[in-house]
Amino acid sequence: DIVLTRKAGGAGTFVELAGIPYHALDSYLHKLVRAGKKVAICEQLEDPKLTKKLVKRGVTELITPGISLNDKLLERGKNNFLCGVCPLAYAGKVNASNASNASKAQGMGVAFLDISTGEFYVAEGSAEYIRKLMDDFAPAEVVIPKAYRDGFCTEFGNRYYITVFEDWVFKPAFARETLLNHFGTHSLKGFGVEDLALAQAAAASCLYYLSESKHEKISHIASIQKVEESEYVWMDAFTVRNLEVLDSARGFSEGVGNRQDSLYAVVNKTCTPMGARLLRRFLTMPLKEIGAINRRLDDVEFLSKHTEDSDFLSDTFSSLGDLERLLSKVAAYRVQPRELLQLKNSLEIVAQVASHPFAAPATTTPENPAAFATRAAALDACPELAQYIGTWIHPDAPAVFSKGNVIAPGADPNLDELRKIAFSGKEYLADLLKKETEQSGISNLKLGFNNVYGYYLEVTRSNRDKVPSEWIRKQTLTTGERYTTQELRTYEEKVLDAQQKIEELENTLYQAVLRECCTYIKRIQNTVQSLAYMDVINSFARVSGEYNYHRPVLEDSYDFEIVQGRHPVIERNMESGKEYVPNDIRFSKDGCHIMMITGPNMSGKSAVLRQTALIVLLAQAGCFVPAASARIGLVDKIFTRVGASDNIASGESTFMVEMNETANIINNLTERSLVLLDEIGRGTSTYDGISIARAIAEYLHEAPGKGCKVLFATHYHELNQMATRYPHIRNFHVKVKEVDDRVIFLRTLEEGGSEHSFGIHVAEMAGMPKYVVRRAREILEMLEETRENGANVAGQGAVSEALSKSPAVKKVGKGGEEEGETVEKEAHKPYQLSFIQLDDPLLEKIRDEILDLDLDKLTPIQALNKLDEIKKLLRRKK
Repeated sequence: DIVLTRKAGGAGTFVELAGIPYHALDSYLHKLVRAGKKVAICEQLEDPKLTKKLVKRGVTELITPGISLNDKLLERGKNNFLCGVCPLAYAGKVNASNASNASKAQGMGVAFLDISTGEFYVAEGSAEYIRKLMDDFAPAEVVIPKAYRDGFCTEFGNRYYITVFEDWVFKPAFARETLLNHFGTHSLKGFGVEDLALAQAAAASCLYYLSESKHEKISHIASIQKVEESEYVWMDAFTVRNLEVLDSARGFSEGVGNRQDSLYAVVNKTCTPMGARLLRRFLTMPLKEIGAINRRLDDVEFLSKHTEDSDFLSDTFSSLGDLERLLSKVAAYRVQPRELLQLKNSLEIVAQVASHPFAAPATTTPENPAAFATRAAALDACPELAQYIGTWIHPDAPAVFSKGNVIAPGADPNLDELRKIAFSGKEYLADLLKKETEQSGISNLKLGFNNVYGYYLEVTRSNRDKVPSEWIRKQTLTTGERYTTQELRTYEEKVLDAQQKIEELENTLYQAVLRECCTYIKRIQNTVQSLAYMDVINSFARVSGEYNYHRPVLEDSYDFEIVQGRHPVIERNMESGKEYVPNDIRFSKDGCHIMMITGPNMSGKSAVLRQTALIVLLAQAGCFVPAASARIGLVDKIFTRVGASDNIASGESTFMVEMNETANIINNLTERSLVLLDEIGRGTSTYDGISIARAIAEYLHEAPGKGCKVLFATHYHELNQMATRYPHIRNFHVKVKEVDDRVIFLRTLEEGGSEHSFGIHVAEMAGMPKYVVRRAREILEMLEETRENGANVAGQGAVSEALSKSPAVKKVGKGGEEEGETVEKEAHKPYQLSFIQLDDPLLEKIRDEILDLDLDKLTPIQALNKLDEIKKLLRRKK
C-alpha cells in the first residue's frame, strides 16, 4: 500500500522506487513491519556544520516484528515477544564449569523477551512443552540457529516470522558470558536459571539480536524469570482455541482474532494496559498450587465486599499511562517530553493508591487479606522523581522534543537568560524603530522579520530619498525597499546565536533529565508489577459482582462438584429477556468418573462440556466462577477434543486430525486431568466410529493410574450400554420436548441416556428444503424399521439393503420442489388405497402443497385461491 514511483536511470532505463517522506515514517512503518519486513533507520552520524565532506550516515536502529518501541506497532493489551529457541543438538559442547548445565538440559530451551516492557522469561523442556509455551506467549518473531530452520518448521509449522543466526551465537560459553555481562552479575543463581544451559542459549540469542539491531540501551531488562512447568495447568493450543479463551472460534475460522466472544473479553474489566497483558497470562496459565490460588481468591473477595475500594481503583487506574512501555522508552532515551509528563502524572496517581486506607498494614484482617494490603503498601510512587520531572519539564511541553520549549522556566538560569534574549526583544525593537524613525524623518517606517532575510526596515518608494547613507539595502520590492543597519545586524546575530544555544542547552538538560529518570527504572518496575496484579484482581471482583459469580472451593482431592454452573461467554451473549439454563456436574473418587452425555444437536451438550472447563480455568486462575457453588478437586491438565477441522497443508483429513488430538490426550493423562470429548469417531463410518469411541471410553475407565474426569458427548446411543458394565460411567442426557412435530430445547442435564438425536428437526430449523426434510424422514423410517427387525447386526450391508428398497429419488429444483421425471425406477412399498400414496408426481406435488399449508393462518380467501390453483393443475393433467 505504498505508492510506487521511479526515477531515470540513464539510457532510457528507470529505477523503481517506493518512497515515503522521512517525516511521515510513523504513518508507513507499521505497514512495512506488519508485512513481515525489517526496517533499517539510517541517520546522520555527524554534524553537517563540522564537516566539509559528505555527512556520514549509518544504521541507527533496526525495527522488526519482534523488536519495536513504536506505539503504532504495539497492541495496547498484548505483549510483543521476541522468542529464542535452542535445541540440545545445536548447543554444542560445554566446558567443565557448565557440565552440570548440560546434564540437566531437557531437549530444548526457549526464551521470551518483550523489549517494550522489559519482561524476560525462559524455560526448558520437551518439544511439546516448548510448543505449548509458544502458543501461550504468541511471539511475533523467533530467533533460531541457522542450521535448524528446516527442523523448526517441521516441529512448529510455518506460522512464525523467523530470524536465523550462526550456531556459535547459541554456544554455552558465549551465552553465559552475554547474560552475565548484561545483568552485571557473577552467576545466574539469583535468577534461578544457573542450571538451564539451553534456556541460557535461547535468552542470549535474544540479547545478541537486540545489540545487532542497535538496541543497546536496555537497562529496563533488569531480570530474567524461569517459567516452571509444575506451577501451571497444562492446556495445549487446541484446548485454548476450542475453549475460546482469548479469541472466538469464528475469529479462528476466518483467519483473524475476534475477542468479543471470548472468555478474555468477558472477564476483562482491567483499566491499564499492564493489567490487560497480565490477565492474558492468568487465563492461559492457571495455577496448580492451592495456596497461591486462595491468595488471589482472598483478594478478589475483599474487593467484592468493599465495592467502594473497587470503585476507587477503577477510577484511579483509568488515568494511569502504560508505565511499563514508558520505562522502556526512558531506558532507550527515546521518550518524548509529553510522555515524561505522563510518567509524572502516573506516579502521582500511584501515590494516591499507596496512601489509600486499604494499603495500611494495620488494617490487615481476615476481611482485608494481607496479600492485597501488602501489594498496595509496597507501591513505590517515587515522589522525588515526580517532583524532579515537574521542576525540569515545561507543563505545556510539546509532543515532540524538536519543537522546543521543553525545559520549564526557572529550571536553569542560563536557559532563562538566553530565552530572554531570543524571545523578549519587543521593547528593544520598538525603541530601535522609534529612534530610526526620528533620525530619518520617515513617518511610516516599518520593522519586520522573515526566515530568509532576518530583521529589516521597510521603506515605501516615496520615502527612498530620506534613507540615511549608512543603511544597507537587503531587498527590493515593487512597493518599496528593505534595509538593515549595523545595530540591527548585531541584534539579529545575538538573537540567532541565542536560539542555537537554546537548542543545544535544552538538549543537554533533557538528556540529564533522562539519565536521572533511568536511575528509578527498577523501583518503578516493581511498582508496575503490583499495579498490574491489583488491576487484574479488581477486574475479577467487578466481573464477579456484576455477573453473579461465586467463590469456588479448591481442594487437594479428586472430588468435583459444580452446582448450577453456567457458560460465562454464552450467558453474556443471550438475547434480551432470555436466561441461561444452569446445570450441575459431579465427579467423585468412588462414583462417577465419566459422564456419557447424549442428546439432540443444538441441545447444549457442547456448552455443558465447555462451561465445565471454563469454570475450572477461572477458579484456578483466581477468579470467582459462574455457578451457585463449586467445589473443585485440583486439576493439573485440561484437554479438549471438540469441533471438526482438517489440516490440508499437512495432508491430514478431519478424522486424522481428530485421532492425532485424541492420541495426544490419552498419552498425557493423569488422574487429575479434566478431559472433554465431543463426538469422538464421527469423522469415519458409523461402525468404525462407535468402535473407536467405545474403546477410548473403556481405556479411560480401565487404564491403571488414570481415572481422570471425563465429559464424553456423543450421538452414538449404543454407548449408553456401557453404564451397565462399567461402575464409573454414568449416562446423562440434555432434555428436549417434542410438541406438534417441533423440538423445544430445555437445556437441562439429567441422568439417564437418550435414544434420539432429532437431527432432521435441526435440519428443518436450519432452512433445509422441505423435500429434503421429508425424504430424510422417509429414509429414517426405513432404517429404524430395519434396525427393529434385527438387520443392523448384519452390519453395513443391511443398511444398504434397506436404502435400496426406499421410494425413488426425484429431481428437485432450487427451492426443493420436484421437477421432471424420476431419476430411476425402484421397488416401492406395497400399494395402499390412499390418494396421497399414489406414485404420481403431480399428485405428490399437490399433496406437498396441502401439507405445507398453515391452516391456523390461512384466511377463507386464501383457501379458495389455493383450491382454485389445485383445480387448474388437475385440469391441465387431464
